[in-house]
Amino acid sequence: MTSPVHQLRQAGRLEQLYIDGQWLAPEGRERAAVVCPATEEILCEIALGDARDVERAVQAARRAFPAWSATPTAQRAATLARLHGLLLERTELFAQALTLEMGAPISYARSAHVPLAAEHLRVASENLASYPFIRPRGTTAILREPIGVCALITPWNWPIYQITAKVGPALAAGCTVVLKPSELSPLSALLFAEIVHEAGIPAGVFNLVNGSGAEVGAAMSAHPQVDMVSITGSTRAGVLVAQAAAPTVKRVAQELGGKSPNLVLPDADLARAIPPGVAAAFRNMGQSCSAPTRLIVPRSQLDRVHELALAAVAQMRVGDPADPATTHGPLANRAQFLRVQQMIEAGLQDGARLLVGGPGRPEGLEQGYFARPTIFSDVHTDMVIAQEEIFGPVLAILPYDTVEEAIAIANDTVYGLGAHVQGSDKAQLHAVAARIQSGQVHLNYPAWDPQAPFGGYKQSGNGREYGVEGMEEYMETKSVLGYYA
Repeated sequence: MTSPVHQLRQAGRLEQLYIDGQWLAPEGRERAAVVCPATEEILCEIALGDARDVERAVQAARRAFPAWSATPTAQRAATLARLHGLLLERTELFAQALTLEMGAPISYARSAHVPLAAEHLRVASENLASYPFIRPRGTTAILREPIGVCALITPWNWPIYQITAKVGPALAAGCTVVLKPSELSPLSALLFAEIVHEAGIPAGVFNLVNGSGAEVGAAMSAHPQVDMVSITGSTRAGVLVAQAAAPTVKRVAQELGGKSPNLVLPDADLARAIPPGVAAAFRNMGQSCSAPTRLIVPRSQLDRVHELALAAVAQMRVGDPADPATTHGPLANRAQFLRVQQMIEAGLQDGARLLVGGPGRPEGLEQGYFARPTIFSDVHTDMVIAQEEIFGPVLAILPYDTVEEAIAIANDTVYGLGAHVQGSDKAQLHAVAARIQSGQVHLNYPAWDPQAPFGGYKQSGNGREYGVEGMEEYMETKSVLGYYA
């Protein structure tokens, strides 16, 4: 198969933006290097847009909005279904791109990154086909209408997954969009724009402008003809977007940082609770905002927890992400590698007990942004590694003596994105889940549900993605009194 970089280069896409149904050269001359995290070598350079390109894209989206929002829902749903099919057809191409641009192990890119991204498009199509845009309430009609032009800002850690999680429901709702993917992992976004074009989505409905957050993200957020901004990223980035958007009083949906707890109740079967908990914390090399990186366990069972956690790590294979046998690849970029090293050192300095891993690269890996899967125990909730989002393969084990104390530890964070609870008593599971301040709670490792709304409490953001609620995020509510009189 042709390399994704070669294919994009041959088509000229690395030098182009997708605006108004066309591949165009940017107005600016800035370039950004795309670095392979496994080798630290430059794969290619991409052209970056600037505020002038944002202006072109927003105007294209504004022109396209009246016709797209008036398109029959069945037609919009069919378009999204075509897009879903095209993404699945090119699973291998997208998987190869993800492995190159952000270090996802090829087996995980094939089994998770791409198919889960496709699910967002399928769900958007199916939800749209059955959605009641007009509902009666007495003699009043409650109408849901597309909000307008939406600026979508997506991160580097789940590149194609986060693109479809926003683009799918936004287009389903009848909105037009301008997408700014991360300039650190842009290859899958360029490939996505190609299948958007092939799917026959009308000109201006979808636009892609590569660029930095400081330039393109800020211009999109502040633009007076952008009606809504949806960002997935760090809490710091979310605050900057909200500040830029405030003068125009546009809607801002934010899916931001997390420090998710995994609360193991005293009656939990540890053999079923601990190994999947370690796997969940280290999935995608720990680069997931909802990763359950605080494992809260009964103090009386700490030795058994350690035994099971160490055995789980021993099964992991960190290495070349192009090797199908690799379970964990490198961190996605140099800045994140340095951040993880800094946080491991902070754990050591604070006196946490190092069970496995530690600073530096795994043995035998002399280059690339590889980190050692690391577990600390005897962590106190006031330690840096218990409070700050690390975004890497670092798990903190926090012991507790009572369930009340465990719930307090789970909620002792400025974040509230995801949470897990393990136990045997269903009534207790439900009661504990009700008290955790988090937008999602997983009980006993359920299957991923693309219809389950996802979003945060506290500094993890506002608004929801996925499912019907994710589509409604891109809508306004209008009441028409006397409609049924």
